[in-house]
Amino acid sequence: MRRGGPDYLRWISIGLLLTAVIFIFYELIAFSRQRAHLPQGLSIGGVSVGGFSQTEAVERILQTYGTPVELHYDDQIIHLQPASVGFRLDTEVMLAAAESVRTGDDFWSGFMDFLWNRSGEEAAIPLRAEYSISQLEFVLTDIAARYDEPPYFAAPIPGTPNFNPGKPGRVLDIDRAVRLIGEILMLPHSRVVNLPVIEDVPPRPTLGTLEILLKQIVDAADFDGLMDLFLVNLRSGEELHIAYLNGEDIPKDPDVAFGAASVIKIGIMTAYFVESDEPFGEEADDHMFDMITRSGNDSSDWLMQEIGDELGPLVVTDTLQSLGLENTFIVGYFYLGAPFLLNISTPANQRTDINTDPDKYTHTTPSDIGMLLMDIYHCESGGGALLAVYPDQVTPQECSRMMDLLAQNKIGYLIEAGVPEGTQVAHKHGWPSSPFQMLGDAGVVYTPGGDYVFSLFLYDDEEMFWDPTSQMFADISRAVYNYFNPPVE
Repeated sequence: MRRGGPDYLRWISIGLLLTAVIFIFYELIAFSRQRAHLPQGLSIGGVSVGGFSQTEAVERILQTYGTPVELHYDDQIIHLQPASVGFRLDTEVMLAAAESVRTGDDFWSGFMDFLWNRSGEEAAIPLRAEYSISQLEFVLTDIAARYDEPPYFAAPIPGTPNFNPGKPGRVLDIDRAVRLIGEILMLPHSRVVNLPVIEDVPPRPTLGTLEILLKQIVDAADFDGLMDLFLVNLRSGEELHIAYLNGEDIPKDPDVAFGAASVIKIGIMTAYFVESDEPFGEEADDHMFDMITRSGNDSSDWLMQEIGDELGPLVVTDTLQSLGLENTFIVGYFYLGAPFLLNISTPANQRTDINTDPDKYTHTTPSDIGMLLMDIYHCESGGGALLAVYPDQVTPQECSRMMDLLAQNKIGYLIEAGVPEGTQVAHKHGWPSSPFQMLGDAGVVYTPGGDYVFSLFLYDDEEMFWDPTSQMFADISRAVYNYFNPPVE
């Protein structure tokens, strides 16, 4: 046996051991260098930063989230710089969380994973950032000012009942855009927003604009008498009241007293429904229909007689005044020679600045009769003063029947002449047989653009002529209808 054999083995063993030590030392250095960087599989705010130094990671995140957000307004493209809306990353907090992940694993277990090329667990640090909503709203307001196409309302044509067509617009929905952009600012990718643009219908002209137009119609007709108009938007509750005499406004509080003529039959109908229970019977139904649709005076007297004998008109008056209609009354029957039952003073008929010489038997005002119609209308849906004052005597179904009766009054003039064929108008008209110095019509008009109460009375010291007066009345009615239903391009 040769003595030198074991020396070779020893040197080989020493060489292998030194190689292993060098290898391990080399790998330790490599692992230490890697460990000094952020771990593989780590993302911050959705940005992969594994193997990056903290400085490199910050630069990568800032670059990603500093990319402009691309805003699309129809075919326009606007680049929104995040800094312009106060966007700020809280890199300090996010890097602290990343450092915790980097140092959280045991050194030697991490080294063994490194040696065996085992990837560590993925980790995600959530984004920490903020932006200014007020600054974003300011930017969007500026965008809207540049690209919106606002609608414009239908403009009245002076001296006519017509309106030029309004035009719809397209406007930016700023509130929704703020939410959408706020979400995109917090994403590292897909930084494109289609701005929400909505169709905006033309606004209705103001009631003040309508008032000017109505006065222009009266002026264009050379009418130098009194126009007293009361209008209520039954959807919004907005009111317009005009008292216009010979080109000048006159006070409206209290309203002007007019002879009610057959318009008072709305009040007679209301009182009968309050005082009587349905079904009324065939005779009463016939008289009611005749009173409303044919202005039958005998039928009016029959109905008042049924609810109050010789004092029937006062029962009607009490009913109306209990509803707050202090300027409306009837104090006698319609038949010739009927006794005058009671002298009633009201705020309206005590005015000294204007006198329409009303029939002493029955007075009303455009606002009173308009309020009564509004009460009947709201009663149909369970509201209004009529139900509040007479909850056990009137029902919504009865109010609906009253409106149906008024809608069967077809004359083709006045309010009806100003609305398109087929429009439902629940109304009652009236004027004295002679002299023709007063003309009134009051009703509820049902339209696609909203229902409204329309009550208009005209008076002149001189006797009026039917054709020009009724035409002016129809033009006023048409202008009001067009206001609620303006044409659109």
